[in-house]
Amino acid sequence: MVRNALGLIETVGLVAAVEAADAAVKAANIKLIGYELTRGGGMVTVKLLGDVGAIKAAVEAGKIAAQKVGTVWATHVIPRPHQELDGIVGSSETIGRETGGWPEKSDVGARPGLVAEGSELAASVVALEEWERPLESKQVTEIDLSATATEKRSADICNLCGDPACTRKKGDPKATCLHYEKTNKQEDE
Repeated sequence: MVRNALGLIETVGLVAAVEAADAAVKAANIKLIGYELTRGGGMVTVKLLGDVGAIKAAVEAGKIAAQKVGTVWATHVIPRPHQELDGIVGSSETIGRETGGWPEKSDVGARPGLVAEGSELAASVVALEEWERPLESKQVTEIDLSATATEKRSADICNLCGDPACTRKKGDPKATCLHYEKTNKQEDE
């Protein structure tokens, strides 16, 4: 090991392990080796490499983040690990990305054999490609807003006289109606 320290975070469940790994990598300048699923109990061990101070900070940040979503079983920092630990830390059971970064969008369909034809994943890749296509131009019918703007809705018309020219609306005082005097005289007779 060329690095100065090895950090280990052991959690119960993969969700807590992913959260711990995410927080640890964001907290300090370290390298995520990967994670290892242990046998039984749902235990997952996250493995980190970096400088001693960075690993201490990353392990602590990962521990705090993982405790929010699950259970942290143990954490440990080994400063200056011996070379013989390479076989244990870098075992075949350690799951992690050996290539840097996420695969590019064009890589998904570019490599033959990456997605088996006829599989459920292949169907979802095709469905994803359909979503990414630009929308085809469809005919849009224009609505004549000038005609609808001049028409008043029934709530905008006076409920006493029914005249569209009346400025009174439902709920306003009767005295504001244009025809109030006429309707008032008819009620008196």
